[in-house]
Amino acid sequence: MKTLKLIKQFFLDNPKAAIGIFIVATVCLMCLFAPLLTQFDPTGRVARPHQAPNLDNLLGTTRMGRDVWAQLLYGGRISLMVGFAAGTFVIVMAMIVGIASGYFGGIVDNVLSFITNLVMVIPSLPLMLVLASFLDQVSPLVIAVIIGATSWPWGARVLRSQTLAIRNRDFVHAAEVMGESKKRMLFAEIMPNMMSILASCFIGTVIYAIMTQATLEFIGLGDPLTVTWGGMLYNAEQTSAIRIGAWWEIAAPSIALASVAIGLALINFSIDEISNPKLKAQRIMARFRREEKKAAKLAKAEKMKTVEQA
Repeated sequence: MKTLKLIKQFFLDNPKAAIGIFIVATVCLMCLFAPLLTQFDPTGRVARPHQAPNLDNLLGTTRMGRDVWAQLLYGGRISLMVGFAAGTFVIVMAMIVGIASGYFGGIVDNVLSFITNLVMVIPSLPLMLVLASFLDQVSPLVIAVIIGATSWPWGARVLRSQTLAIRNRDFVHAAEVMGESKKRMLFAEIMPNMMSILASCFIGTVIYAIMTQATLEFIGLGDPLTVTWGGMLYNAEQTSAIRIGAWWEIAAPSIALASVAIGLALINFSIDEISNPKLKAQRIMARFRREEKKAAKLAKAEKMKTVEQA
């Protein structure tokens, strides 16, 4: 009960986080349990072409007679996988390079900073275009790897700066005097003080990766045999879905992409509010005002009850 109360209080204090987590969790669970929510194969013909939404096909069908609802659920698996895989790759690389560079300094800092600056100048989108020309089509896994391999330097630079600031604080010097190992210094003393930056970096990369993959596939650089949200938009554009009035083919993946992006952005904003002392003070004051209003209502109700009894 105490845990549930703490969770409830957290969501009351952070409405953005509550809404964002609800949106992202809903989309992820729907995609995860796709076989339970649809009986159709996303690549199989199940009805007449360009059929409007109905009871059998909740979001209508494509020109090939494929169920849009099934494609939305199964395609979301791959699109979300690309985003979270790229985000995980970025955050791991940024942690290793940024924290090590800021903590050890010297030649380690010089070498890692050189590598970071070198990778930072490599534009990811042109690199994907070049690879697409050589590989004919770029699979979602290749897109995730390229995004991850070219996006980590920005997070590494931020983490390096933060590590340089934390390294000279009193509690770090005290831990060094006590003889703590460098491994414990990094993972137990420095890293916990950068959790908000790490979370923000991860969420930002996930949003960027999902949107970049959808963009590449929309312009025809993705794998046409793989069902994704970007692939759905590409197929809808190729079959002139909007021109013939098949709006559901565009609306379904667009709303899914926008929902995930908005949900992750709200979570990102809430992380900033939690970690920012000024915003945290505003939340505390807001909670105080809610409690004050609640106490005033109870006092008014007690007064009215007393008057009625008299």
